[in-house]
Amino acid sequence: MVSVLVDDARRVFVQSFGGAEPRVGVFAPGRVNLIGEHTDYNGGFVLPMALPLITVIVGSPRNDGNISIVTTAEGTDEPHRVDFEAPHDGRILTPGTPSWANYVKGVIQHYRASPVPGFNAAIVSSVPLGGGLSSSASLEVATYTFLQQLCPDDGDAVQKALACQTAEHTFAGVPCGIMDQFISVMGREGHALLIDCRSLEVTPLPLSDPGLAVLITNSNVRHELTGSEYPTRRRQCEEAAKALGKESLRDASLEDLEMNLFSRDDYEVSCAELDELVSIALEVPGVYGSRMTGGGFGGCTVTLLNASAAEEIKQKIQEKYSGTPTFYVTKPSSGAGVLAL
Repeated sequence: MVSVLVDDARRVFVQSFGGAEPRVGVFAPGRVNLIGEHTDYNGGFVLPMALPLITVIVGSPRNDGNISIVTTAEGTDEPHRVDFEAPHDGRILTPGTPSWANYVKGVIQHYRASPVPGFNAAIVSSVPLGGGLSSSASLEVATYTFLQQLCPDDGDAVQKALACQTAEHTFAGVPCGIMDQFISVMGREGHALLIDCRSLEVTPLPLSDPGLAVLITNSNVRHELTGSEYPTRRRQCEEAAKALGKESLRDASLEDLEMNLFSRDDYEVSCAELDELVSIALEVPGVYGSRMTGGGFGGCTVTLLNASAAEEIKQKIQEKYSGTPTFYVTKPSSGAGVLAL
């Protein structure tokens, strides 16, 4: 899959920028979260793993201070090319259109070294857009990793993730927690990462039993977090913590929750299609658990199961699900890195 994406990116780059081959290549993964949805911005714990679904960027520096980027992203009617000046001499970048470019511009603006040179780049990705597998963080972290090759920073991985999170807050308008950027930067092959979103402590947990499988099922109900209830949920959590006299909901006790009737149904971040996929999955012997993953309001479910049951559950979902699902049987993969072109 990586080689196919790299070949696609190189082809797009050569076609778009006068026939020259790109000099730099990088990638960053999407993620699936096993435990802890909407808990990162509440200072809680999460257990994501990086996926072999990745965003690839190839490109080359240029000497005129201009930046040109093309993408092959599907599912958008917006232009697939954007051109702008690199920030310099006090000039700052601002959000605009096309919207996908805001993730890139935000990372450039908040990059931790300077000056960022001009460059040409092509972007391709196998992370589904709006699927709850963190296509946005994958793009942000890939962009940051690309910039590190052109204008090296100090290499601090935590600060890299935080800069990418800031880019999403300020340029994409999504008040996300830190989980997605953290796992895209720090993912470890064969492991999920237990992340304390308050202290930012990371504990790798092996997930290498060949008898286990992780099945991601895309409902193909696409979500858009900037226009969804996601920002509202975050604000409501902050208001609830204040009402309970807590710094964040991480500090709420089980008694606090029971007294105030908080539950998964009250949170209302799922949708009928996700609930349907979970119900079907739980009917299959060998399934240990199934749940929505990501921000919700559409996107994917994640199912932990005996590897021998993978084909049966896919068949059952295809027979009974009211929509058109897409499946990924996957394993924990590595975080962002540099490609040899």
